[in-house]
Amino acid sequence: MVATDRISAFDVVMPDPVPDKGIILTQISLYWFEKMKPIIENHVISANVDDYPAACRPYAETLHGRSMLVKKTEPLSIECVVRGYISGSGWKSYQETGDVCGIHLPEALRESDKLPEPIFTPSTKAEQGAHDINIDFAESEKRIGKDLASKVRDLSLAIYKKGSEMAAEKEIIIADTKFEFGLLGEKLILIDEVLTPDSSRFWPKNTYQPGGSQQSFDKQYVRDHLLSIKWNKQPPAPSLPEDIIRNTRKKYLEALTQLTGDSYGL
Repeated sequence: MVATDRISAFDVVMPDPVPDKGIILTQISLYWFEKMKPIIENHVISANVDDYPAACRPYAETLHGRSMLVKKTEPLSIECVVRGYISGSGWKSYQETGDVCGIHLPEALRESDKLPEPIFTPSTKAEQGAHDINIDFAESEKRIGKDLASKVRDLSLAIYKKGSEMAAEKEIIIADTKFEFGLLGEKLILIDEVLTPDSSRFWPKNTYQPGGSQQSFDKQYVRDHLLSIKWNKQPPAPSLPEDIIRNTRKKYLEALTQLTGDSYGL
């Protein structure tokens, strides 16, 4: 797996890369894959390019820091989303119905409020160019089976709980996140990326104030810009201004350094 510097928003890939983004996301994922081993096995074989197959050696310089040699699995057909705070599409759904993915929430919640308990709110895994759709737990059972749905729900909540507690110690709130799981034979393992600014909402703990949107370490910065210019969320995506690219990189690097204590020379 190779992480590029390209960035997506609203399921559309932007034309402009964010320098070093692929390295930053890979290093954050590797950090969390290691921390979550007591909960679940993951797909990483090695992130050392010297361990990669011979065919990769001509590209070693490019692959360094932004790639992993992984076990090939059969990915599950749902995205495993956990929300600890009410934001994004969850906030929109709550405003309309008082529910998120069939889970009824307390009345009078404000945007960005912490939920009484984290909730599992799966979504479909759409084809490229289409948008993921939030589904309830019953629909996830139909798609992957009752036993597997229960298993990924419990694992997702356990990984989120451990990750959010560890991040809080580093002054980062992980408001929500998305996990991916795959089957290696009959064994369920954690794949793709884990608790990164691309798959999660990261908020600085010291500026958290419920009642509106939050400052963030994640690509919400890009989303907010795209919303401000009233882009229709359909390809082709508009070019990103230099200051948006520069500040997004800065936020991602802050997240890496704050979580791991290492900037990896970036």
